[in-house]
Amino acid sequence: MSTITKPNHIGRKISRIRELRDMKQEALAQALGTNQQAISAIENSEIVDEEKLIEVAKALGVSVEAIKNFSEEGVINYFNTFNESHGNYFASNNNTCTVNSLDKVVELYERLVQSEQEKVEYLENIIKGK
Repeated sequence: MSTITKPNHIGRKISRIRELRDMKQEALAQALGTNQQAISAIENSEIVDEEKLIEVAKALGVSVEAIKNFSEEGVINYFNTFNESHGNYFASNNNTCTVNSLDKVVELYERLVQSEQEKVEYLENIIKGK
């Protein structure tokens, strides 16, 4: 078994989060006031400067930490918890009642709604400016 660690390629993480959010490069570019080629360059960069990362995180509706800590394994594990729980909101473990990830799903949904509201507001401001 190899102990080689994968590099922390921020651009790839941005790309995967964008894809999971069902957002095209053009849409992200528009939200950032740039073009698709600039987004492609960011996604191909292993390192992204902090200011740009903050802008990208806001446009994607996630935190900077979510981008930095993103992992494919984490996403797979997160969704596997739904299959393992069989839709139960509580799981019994050694006679202890633990709350399922439903709270996390609700929190994620609320952040998604907030992000969509910010996008609408942003687009309305663009339209008013014309």
